Amino acid sequence: MTAGLTLDAVTVRARGRTLLDGVSLRVAPGDFVAIMGPNGAGKSTLLRVALGLLRPDAGQAFVDGQEVSRLAPRERAAKLAWLPQRLEAAEPITALEQVVSARYRFPESRRASEEAAHKALAEAGAASFALRPITELSGGERQRVAVAGLLAQETPLVLLDEPANFLDPAQQLELYTRMGHLWREGRGILCVTHDVNVLAHAHAPGTRAPRVVGLFQGRVAFERELDAPDLGEHLGELFGVRMHGMSVEGHRVFVGLPRSGGSP
Repeated sequence: MTAGLTLDAVTVRARGRTLLDGVSLRVAPGDFVAIMGPNGAGKSTLLRVALGLLRPDAGQAFVDGQEVSRLAPRERAAKLAWLPQRLEAAEPITALEQVVSARYRFPESRRASEEAAHKALAEAGAASFALRPITELSGGERQRVAVAGLLAQETPLVLLDEPANFLDPAQQLELYTRMGHLWREGRGILCVTHDVNVLAHAHAPGTRAPRVVGLFQGRVAFERELDAPDLGEHLGELFGVRMHGMSVEGHRVFVGLPRSGGSP
């Protein structure tokens, strides 16, 4: 059985448009793969296929050799954890209850679930509002609760959709540093982001760099490691700007500049 997440020549069409066009991708245990691309490139569609929430028109998505969309909810929850762009809450349940719900796949007592949830909330810096209703939390506080739920789920594969939404710079650094720890523990990470520089927080100097996959109009435009010499050139073409790379305290970061003539 092939371990990890595999997208095999996935194509998705909707309302006369091709959202993904023959996309193939692999995230093995111990991989960190960042998906980047302009708005409308197909990034969120790719995540929905990977999660089994959307069946492709062609191709397939597999996790550990099994078609994702055919897995029972508990089976899927044992393999894939997802951090959405925003934690939606229709009911005023507490942050603790929200994180406890992430443990539903485990055959354990309520007490065990609550102990694991409290631990995850503490790790995510959200322990102080464990008993507050989700509906009363700010966007940044909700995102911390969502991170706690992801930690409490304890899956080998983690999918992130713009995970730094609503977080201030210090919280972004903390989040990506934590994702880097999960990666080095052997988890597989698939992360959608617009900001290549946040990946530096996940990448410990002297270790293997994350892979960056550029997505444009539903197709894979390039795949390079974060420390590849030509990554800036590829990113510039992807976003229609000039990307200047530099080293800051051992981390590679990029600055976007207008194209010649003063406009992107």
